[in-house]
Amino acid sequence: MNGQSSRTEDEIFGDLEGLCASPGYVHALAFLCFRDNYILYGDAIKSSDMSHLFSHSRLIRTEITTLAGLLMKRPIDDSHPGLEVLATYVERTQQLLEELHQAMNRPMFELFENPSRPPPTPFQSAERLREPIFYGGESAYGFQYRDFALLKYAKDDAWLKEHKGFSIADAHRIVGTVARLLDRKLLAIRNSLIDKPPQVWTLLPGISFTAEEVSKEAGLELAKAHRVLEAFALTPGNNSSFTSLHEYNLVSGTPLVRWAHGGYTLFHQYGLFEALYESPFYWLNADKPYTPVALQHRGAFTESFSLDRLIKVFGSEHVHANVDVWRAKGEKLGEIDVLVTFGNRAIVLQAKSKRLTLEARKGNDLQIKADFKAAVQDAYNQARECAVAVLGQNPQLTSADGRPLKLKQRSSLVYPVCVVADHYPALSIQAREFLQAPEAAGLAPPMVADVFALDAMTEMLESPLRLLSYLDLRARFGHRLLAMHEHTLLSFHIKRNLWLNDEFDLVVLEDDIAADLDIAMTARREGLPGAKTPDGILTRIKDTPVGNVIAQIEKMPDPATVDLGLFLLQLSEETVVELNEGIRSIQSLSIQDGKNHDVTIGLAKSSTGLTVHCNAYSMLGAEIGLRAHCERRKYRHKAREWFGLALRPSDGSVWFGLQLSGPWIEDARMEGLVKKLPMAPQRSQGAKKVARNARCPCGSGRKYKNCCAR
Repeated sequence: MNGQSSRTEDEIFGDLEGLCASPGYVHALAFLCFRDNYILYGDAIKSSDMSHLFSHSRLIRTEITTLAGLLMKRPIDDSHPGLEVLATYVERTQQLLEELHQAMNRPMFELFENPSRPPPTPFQSAERLREPIFYGGESAYGFQYRDFALLKYAKDDAWLKEHKGFSIADAHRIVGTVARLLDRKLLAIRNSLIDKPPQVWTLLPGISFTAEEVSKEAGLELAKAHRVLEAFALTPGNNSSFTSLHEYNLVSGTPLVRWAHGGYTLFHQYGLFEALYESPFYWLNADKPYTPVALQHRGAFTESFSLDRLIKVFGSEHVHANVDVWRAKGEKLGEIDVLVTFGNRAIVLQAKSKRLTLEARKGNDLQIKADFKAAVQDAYNQARECAVAVLGQNPQLTSADGRPLKLKQRSSLVYPVCVVADHYPALSIQAREFLQAPEAAGLAPPMVADVFALDAMTEMLESPLRLLSYLDLRARFGHRLLAMHEHTLLSFHIKRNLWLNDEFDLVVLEDDIAADLDIAMTARREGLPGAKTPDGILTRIKDTPVGNVIAQIEKMPDPATVDLGLFLLQLSEETVVELNEGIRSIQSLSIQDGKNHDVTIGLAKSSTGLTVHCNAYSMLGAEIGLRAHCERRKYRHKAREWFGLALRPSDGSVWFGLQLSGPWIEDARMEGLVKKLPMAPQRSQGAKKVARNARCPCGSGRKYKNCCAR
C-alpha cells in the first residue's frame, strides 16, 4: 500500500471488526499467534532463529491484542471453515493491519510531503506520536512482568487474599504454569497435524486449557486455580466498548477467553504476564479507601527495586537510599531516592510510578505532555537540583536514619537517572522530544528508563565500571542515537561499544539488534539453551592484561583509577589488542632485567593518552618516575589529560595510577625536555570503521552495508 490508502482509521478498524466476526476466525488468530511468537531452535538458540520476530510482516503484541479484542466483541463461532478460508482470513488480516499502520503514519507522511521545510522535532505532536506508542514494541520481557509482580504486590498480599481469594504468589504460580502447559501442548498439537487432513488443521487446542489441567500441573487446589484464572478471564461478547484503536480493550487486562464449556484460551502468553503485573493495580485502586495505601506501595516498589539492582552492581557501601539534601541554612532542598557514589562519579536516581494514560494514547497533545511531566520531567527536575548540590564543595546530606552522610570523594560528574515503574510506550522518543534538561558543569545528560531496562543493564553490566561506562557513553552520544527502547542501545553497546565516530550525525538502531541481548537475558533467567553473554565487549578482553587491570581498578575506586578504567573501556578493540601485547612485553622484560619498561598509547582525536610502567622500584621512586614521564608525554602530545599506570612485574597487578588534567600551556622548560621524545602511536577510540562489504560486526552474518550501516 505504501501509504497511498486514503481510508480513515475508523473505516479500516470497521473492516477488521467484520473480519474477526467471521465464522471460524478464531482458528486464523491461533495460527497467527503461533507463527509470530514462537521460536523453533536446535540445541541452542541463535539470533538467526529469532529473525522472524523482527520481520515487518510479523504481527506484534498490540496488533494481536487488537484482533483478540475485536473477536471478543461478540460470541465466537469456533467452527472450522476449512484451510482455504483460513488462508484468506490470514491474508486479509495482514492487508488490513498494514493499511491501518499506514493510516496511523499519515500525519508523519503529510509532514514531510509538505513543500515547506518540516519542523526539526516532528514527534512534538501527539498525533504523530500515536504510531510509535502503538507500534514501538515492548520494553519488558515476559518473565520480568511475571517475576516482578511478586515484588510489586508483596505488600498488598493481605488485600488480595481477602478480596480475590489468592495471594500474589498463587497468581504467579498459576500464570507460570499456564505458560509451561501451553508450550508443551502447542508443540504436541503441531506435531500431530501431520497425521490429519489439512482441511481440519488448527492450532486452537494448543492454546486452550482447563482449570483442572492447570491445578494438577501447578499442584494447587482447583478452587484457588479457578479463582486466579477467573480474575484474568473475559467472556466473548463483553468487549463492546472497544470501538476504536485507542479505546480501552478489556483483553489487555483480561487476556483469557472464558468458554461456555468451562475451558480457557490464551492467544498471547506475554499478554497474561503483563496482566499479572498491571491488572492488580486496578483492582487495588478500585477500592477507594485502599487507594492511598496501594499507591504508596507502588512507589516503594520502584525505589526498592532500583536500590537492589544498583547494590547488586556497586555493593551496599556505595549505594544509599532516601538521601536528604540540605541547603546551607538547614532548609531541605530535596530527597534522592537512590544515590550511588563510586570514586569521583555519582548516580542520582529518582523513581516515579506515573504512567501514560489512555487519553494520551488517543493523541491528546495536552495530556501526553502532562503525563510526561508527571512521570519524567518532575523526577528529572528533582534529580537535577539534588545532583547540582552533590557536585558542590561540601554537600549537606543525611541518610534515611537522619545521620550525616559524608562522601569519601568529591564528585566531578553526576549521572541523573529517572526510572518509571511500568512500560511507558515510546519513552525514549518522548524523552528526546519533551525533556527539558539544561546543561550544567559536571552534570551528565539524563537517562530515562523503566525498571525493566534498569534490570537488564544491571544484569549484563555487572561491575561498577561497566555500568558507569555505559552511562557515560549514553550521556555523550545519546543525542546522536535513535532507538525505540533501551534494550536496543544496550545490546548494541554490549556487542560493539557505544562509541560513535564524528562522521555519524545520527544513527538509527533497528530492534533486531537486541536479539543477542534477548537470548542472553532469557538464558540467564529462564534457562533457555543459548549464550548467556553475547560476544563483544564483555567477552573479548576478559582475562587479558587490560581486562585484569579493569577488574582490579573496581576494587580501589579512587578518582584517578576510575577515570582510567573508563578510559580503558572506551578503547577500540584494535587498540586494546595492541595494549595487551605491550603490557605482556614490558612485564616479561622487567622480570628478566629488573629494570623499568614502559608502553604508551595516545588517542588521535581525544586529547588523551596512557603511559604504563612496569618495575620493582620503591613506591616513591616509581611514582616520581611515572609522573615525570606522564608530564612529558602530556606536553609532547598537547593533550588535556594523561593517565599513568604502574604495574608490578611479578603478576602484572595494578600498583597505583595517576591522572594529569588541565589545558596545554606552552613551556620553554618542557620544550627542552621533550625535544627528542618521539610521538606515541595514535590509536582509535570506540568501534573501528567497518568496510561496507565486510561482514557486519553485530554478528548478523550479513554485509555491513545491508545491516547496521542502514
